[in-house]
Amino acid sequence: MSEYGAGSGDAAGGESGDEAWDEAGHGIEREYRRRWVPGRLLAQYAFLTLNCVLQLTRMSTGEVADWVRPVLAVTMVLAVGRLALYMGRGRTLVTDDGIHVRRAVSGRRRAWRDIYDIRVEPIPRKSWLAPQWVTFLYDTEGRRFLLPHVDDWQLADPHAEMTDLRYAATRQRGTTWERRPAVEALIRRRAGHRTAWQRAFNGGLIVWLCMFVLWVVLLVTQDEQPTLLLLAWIPLAAFALLAALLNWRWESQVPRSLREP
Repeated sequence: MSEYGAGSGDAAGGESGDEAWDEAGHGIEREYRRRWVPGRLLAQYAFLTLNCVLQLTRMSTGEVADWVRPVLAVTMVLAVGRLALYMGRGRTLVTDDGIHVRRAVSGRRRAWRDIYDIRVEPIPRKSWLAPQWVTFLYDTEGRRFLLPHVDDWQLADPHAEMTDLRYAATRQRGTTWERRPAVEALIRRRAGHRTAWQRAFNGGLIVWLCMFVLWVVLLVTQDEQPTLLLLAWIPLAAFALLAALLNWRWESQVPRSLREP
């Protein structure tokens, strides 16, 4: 077996039919899909579902329960449904024309000429409930998106698999995989904005938790509580304010030459 042949076709975790081959004889057409579902992930969703059902059955009637119950039920259905759709429908298709990604309810396609890089990256906060390594496609505008099932849960060695894929796709791209300073700057800029949105979300969540504690105190001490104000409008306002400030702070640090797309 050649140096690059180990990751091609079915050995890559995909079904490959009639493959297209590059000049060196390595397959380019591949399909990465779910081969198995980790038991710990199923156990987590089963626990969350049972706990949600238990809370729904134990919840007493009243003004709060009248809107909390349907919210919990819809959230549970959406979470379980999204997982089922992602595991069944989600896949990464590689062809002569480019890469097509199918997710739970949407999809994306990038032609090889628009693909800048394919990178296997570690999860920043490692957890036993998630893969340790996932793969992102970066386009020439610095945007990135996740390649479903191209991770260490579904592939024995995603690094070797993506090295093989980049080698096989060189002819389709018409150029080598060299780094371009302008695109790298766009990638860093977009990464900074993602960090800003994530921190804004975390800040909004902290505000929501504080408002929830205050709501519980008012529930015990007073007859009426401003539920929507405490649990919806104030956290949303905090999130919007933090997002605006953090994104403005990051944008102010970007050189003027990179502020225009």
